[in-house]
Amino acid sequence: MTHRLSDELICPVYRLQNIIGGKWKIIILYELSTQTRRFNELQRSIPGISKGILTQQLRELEADHMIHREVYKEVPPKVEYSLTTLAQSFNPIIQSMDQWGKEYLGS
Repeated sequence: MTHRLSDELICPVYRLQNIIGGKWKIIILYELSTQTRRFNELQRSIPGISKGILTQQLRELEADHMIHREVYKEVPPKVEYSLTTLAQSFNPIIQSMDQWGKEYLGS
C-alpha cells in the first residue's frame, strides 16, 4: 500500500511510530510499566542510556501524554515518572513485544 504525505499525517500507525519511535522510548515505557520510578532508578535500569538522552526522551513522552512527571516540593527535589492512563492502555502491546522477544531469542 502506498501512502501519500497527507495519508501519513492521519495514519494511526504513522502517528504511533512518531510517539514511540526512537531508540529508548519503548524501553522507557517497558521499565515504567511495572512501577513508578525516579530518574536515577530509571537511568540505572537502562544500561547505555545517557542522562541527556533520557531527559529528552522523557520530555517527549510527557509531551505526547504517555508519561506523568510528578515533582514533590522537597529539598532536594523529588521527581517520579509513571505511565499515564493512555500509556497503560499500551501495556498489552509492550507485553506482547516482550513475549515475542523472549520466543525469538529462545529459538
